[in-house]
Amino acid sequence: MTEAAVTLEPAPGGRLRAKRILTIAAVVLVVGLVSYALGWDLRAWFSDLWDTVTSISFQYLLGGVALQTVQTLFKAEAWLWILRYAYPDGNVQRKEVLACYAAATAMNGFLPANAGTFAMLLMFVAIIPGATFSGVFAAYLVQKIFFTVIGTAVYIYLFASVAGSFDIKFSWIHDHPWFTLLIVAGGAFIVLIAVRIISQKLKKIWENAKQGGAILSQPRAYFTRVFTPQFLGWSAGLGVIAVFLAAYGIPVTFHTVMSVVGGNSVANVTAVTPGSVGVTQAFNVASLSDVTTTENATAYSVGQQLFTTAWNIILGIVLLTWVFGWAGGKTLVRSSYSGAKEKAAEQSAERKARREAKKAGESGDQA
Repeated sequence: MTEAAVTLEPAPGGRLRAKRILTIAAVVLVVGLVSYALGWDLRAWFSDLWDTVTSISFQYLLGGVALQTVQTLFKAEAWLWILRYAYPDGNVQRKEVLACYAAATAMNGFLPANAGTFAMLLMFVAIIPGATFSGVFAAYLVQKIFFTVIGTAVYIYLFASVAGSFDIKFSWIHDHPWFTLLIVAGGAFIVLIAVRIISQKLKKIWENAKQGGAILSQPRAYFTRVFTPQFLGWSAGLGVIAVFLAAYGIPVTFHTVMSVVGGNSVANVTAVTPGSVGVTQAFNVASLSDVTTTENATAYSVGQQLFTTAWNIILGIVLLTWVFGWAGGKTLVRSSYSGAKEKAAEQSAERKARREAKKAGESGDQA
C-alpha cells in the first residue's frame, strides 16, 4: 500500500470518528439522565473511583512501568528469533521487530478484537524481504505455543485449587459449565486447528507456512531463544499485576495473581471491545471479591489498564519514531492497519461463502 493510498483516507475516517464520538456522547447522556431519574449518584461514584485510581504512589507506578517495559522487550526478543530462523536471508533487525511489537501492543489497547496483532503481522511482511503473510502467520502460531501451554497450566491450577476459590460468581458460567471447559480446551487446540487450516492451502502457501515455523526444527534453539524469553516476559507481566495489586492495598499472593491472570485470559477470549475494556474489569472484580471491596477491585483494574495502556502507547510511539522516523512509522502503522482490516474482511467473506456452500450442499443432499 503506497503513501498516496494512505493519505487519501483521513476525510472519511474523520467523519466516522466524529460520528462515533457523537454516538458515545449521546449514550453517556442517556445513561446519565436515566441514572438521575432513578436516583443513582453516578457523579459521586465516579468521583470516588477517580480518587482511588489516582491515589497510586509514584514508586508503584515506576515499578509497574519498568516491568511492563521488560515484558515488551522479552516478548519482542522471542519474535525476533522466530522470524530470524524463518527468514535467515531477510536481515531481520532487533530494533525493527521491537518497534513493530511495541506498536501492536499499543494498538491492542484501544482497538477491538486484538486488531493490533493482525496489523503487526502485516508490518513484518512489509519490513522483511521475502516474507509472506502465510509464513508470518505460521510464526505467530509458533509464538502462541508458550502462551497456550502456560494458560492451560494456570487454568488447571485454578480449577484444582480450593473449591470455590476461583468461583467468579457469574451466572452464565454457573449455568454453562461446559462453556468454561470449552475455553480451557480451546486454547490447547488453537495451534492444531490453525495448522490444519493452513495445511489445506496450496503447496506453495504450505511451504511458506512451514518456513514461518522453522525454529521448531531445532528444539534447543526454540527453548533458549523463544520459550525462555517468553517465560521471562510472562513473569514480568505477573510482576506488573503484583505491583498494582500492592499499590491498591490488595493482598499479593500466588493465588491472587493467578486469579487475575486467569480472569484476564477469559476476558481476552470472550471480549471484542478495545483492550477488553469492561469485561476485564468485571472479571477482575469477581476474581478479587474475596480479598477486597468491589470499589477497590474496580479501581485496581481500571488503574492498571489505564497506566499500562498509556505507557504502551508512549513506548510504541517512541520506538516507531526512533526506528522508522515519524513519517515512516505513521505510514507503516496506517497501511498495516488498513491491510489488517481488508484481510479480516476477506477472511470473513471466505468463511461466509464456505458456510453458504455447505448449506447448499446439504440442501442438495436432502433433495
